[in-house]
Amino acid sequence: RLSFGSRLGWRDATQVGYYGLGTNTQREARANFRFQETYLGGHALFKPVRWIPLKGSVAYEHFNTAPGQGTHPSIETRYTPQSAPGLGADPTYLHSQFSVGIDWRQPEDYSRKGGLYQATFHDYRNNNGGIYSFQRLDGDVIQHVPLLRETWVISMRGRVQTTLDENDLVPYFLLPALGSGKTLRAFDNDRFRDLHSLLMTAEFRWIPNPFGMDMALFYEAGKVTNRRGDLNFKGLKSDVGIGARFHGPFSTPLRVDLAVGNEGWRLRFSSSAIF
Repeated sequence: RLSFGSRLGWRDATQVGYYGLGTNTQREARANFRFQETYLGGHALFKPVRWIPLKGSVAYEHFNTAPGQGTHPSIETRYTPQSAPGLGADPTYLHSQFSVGIDWRQPEDYSRKGGLYQATFHDYRNNNGGIYSFQRLDGDVIQHVPLLRETWVISMRGRVQTTLDENDLVPYFLLPALGSGKTLRAFDNDRFRDLHSLLMTAEFRWIPNPFGMDMALFYEAGKVTNRRGDLNFKGLKSDVGIGARFHGPFSTPLRVDLAVGNEGWRLRFSSSAIF
């Protein structure tokens, strides 16, 4: 019913892409920045019953940004603090979060039935002054619907991330983002950034062998916005694709997805389930 964990690490990404704010940015507007993070934290997970997880965590997180490397221009040559909020800032946060949900997936890391309904509150408290402090609320809904004794599965996900105070100054590298191996797979990593994000994913999965490989057809749609009131179904970016998942009964060590959207094709490799 009760478990604890901790994490400690440092990462250095030298060619992270930034395209500006909003969904209607141009791919040609990409600039690179270097992103370094040092983090140390711990969490506790309590389950009063098996299907109700309550999780809290606290972490020290220090961020450092520098001019980007690679073939694209560095971010400070193309963007300003107005178009890239927090440009040049190196905040240090006490990041606390708390989540509550209902989770009856079986199992969590490779599920063919059940669902997850979860809300997570994030509080980023800047230790070097309050200017870059902010709070965010994430909502996640996942549902797996098995068909014909789990030979076929319809899997659906909806996710919303919203910055609670739209007047807060959120550094551009911590804004909600879409575009990755799990969000809008046909688009570049973190292709779209802004204060709020909406994502919807549907997969039709064929499971010939629960201990070997799955195939899936998928559709994704999402957007980012500057105003919470614009989180609607207008102006969505979308993609479609096909994927193969190599798995055991409890996890997915290899997932391969081929997706296409209005910016072309992308092949994705991952070592975890999509959701």
